[in-house]
Amino acid sequence: MCRLLAYSGEPIFLEELICKPQHSLVRQSMRADEAKVTTNGDGFGIGWYTGIEGRTEPGVYREVTPAWSDENLLALCSAVRSPLFFAHVRATTGTAVARQNCHPFRYGKYLFIHNGQIGGYEKVRRQLEAALPDEHYASRKGATDSELMFLLVVAQLAKGLTPVAAIESMLATVQDAMEEKSVSTPLRFAAALSEGEHIYAVRYSTDEKPPTLYINRCNDGTIVASEPLQDRKSPQCPEWTAVAPNSAVIVKGGNVTTHRLQLRESALA
Repeated sequence: MCRLLAYSGEPIFLEELICKPQHSLVRQSMRADEAKVTTNGDGFGIGWYTGIEGRTEPGVYREVTPAWSDENLLALCSAVRSPLFFAHVRATTGTAVARQNCHPFRYGKYLFIHNGQIGGYEKVRRQLEAALPDEHYASRKGATDSELMFLLVVAQLAKGLTPVAAIESMLATVQDAMEEKSVSTPLRFAAALSEGEHIYAVRYSTDEKPPTLYINRCNDGTIVASEPLQDRKSPQCPEWTAVAPNSAVIVKGGNVTTHRLQLRESALA
């Protein structure tokens, strides 16, 4: 499973969270503590907003090499300062190790990162791709379930839904497809979406094992991450709080609100 990180708050250098902490995302790419697989070396990516008025589209850098071995990543993180950024290290669940399959995914002003998977993806992929409007299908560059879910969310945003409602709608569409194909493998989803102002982070699954997701209100803002960035023995560790299963948190700087996802009971549960 992948590891992800999102930050919103006062502008900081990306290295402060991605590279420097004791259990940084770069370290998690080599040795994750709370994932099914220890190593997340199938590519990585960062995405950041400048915070400059009129510059709404985020910058993105993605590569197929492991995060721990990419000198360009370290150089970028030491030079880029941002009020809102995403980072992701990938462990593939079956699709190719390729740049177009690395996170974050970008569409206009939106960024998206994901950890988890659609159960029986190969059985429902064609049906879910058919649910995409032509303009969004044309934007599909890779083969992952993550990118497909993101574009399904974008399609709902284009209809005027709020980000959380768009995610709920996407999850319901995926569940319907899984049930129609009698897929018993669970849907597991921990993700973050942003339009440049807020982080919309979601933790959800159709079984009792949602992917890990934590939140920390730090001095400069708020961090959302798959794992705490400090060692378990660190006195800072109690500041990390698990996001409740089947819920969303909406983050803007130090302001955090929680939203219980409005989804019907799944036949898979």
